[in-house]
Amino acid sequence: MVKVEIYSSMMCGFCHRAKQLLGHKGVDFVEIPVDMDIEARATMRSRSGGSNSVPQIFIDGDHVGGCDELYMLEEKGALDVLLAG
Repeated sequence: MVKVEIYSSMMCGFCHRAKQLLGHKGVDFVEIPVDMDIEARATMRSRSGGSNSVPQIFIDGDHVGGCDELYMLEEKGALDVLLAG
């Protein structure tokens, strides 16, 4: 199974939406909260090419983007391919 990581914030509706989609698909993921964690936010920015918004999603270490990009992958049928490894 692939490793899915989500940098998120508690008050972020887009984060909840992205986690809901992954949960609906039965995908286990590692959630990395950045609310009060300066180091986690800096790591997120570094890994995502400078993006400071949440969520930032990674599948097997590859940056997927945010919630909108995750749903676009789903609409194209490409998300299942990525999650299959």
